[in-house]
Amino acid sequence: MKTFVFRKSSYSNAHEECVEVATNVPDTVAVRDSKDPEGRMLRFTPAAWAAFHAKLIK
Repeated sequence: MKTFVFRKSSYSNAHEECVEVATNVPDTVAVRDSKDPEGRMLRFTPAAWAAFHAKLIK
């Protein structure tokens, strides 16, 4: 299994809402809380992530 490489989401702020996203593994978008990097991670298909993101920017 490949290792996810996370980056801080552009929707995060410096103090409270810190979400990290990894898109380096084919067919997977992984999301985690940057304040708890060893905690749970959510995984989405790229299509599901795109649909979710589209709802956020409306």
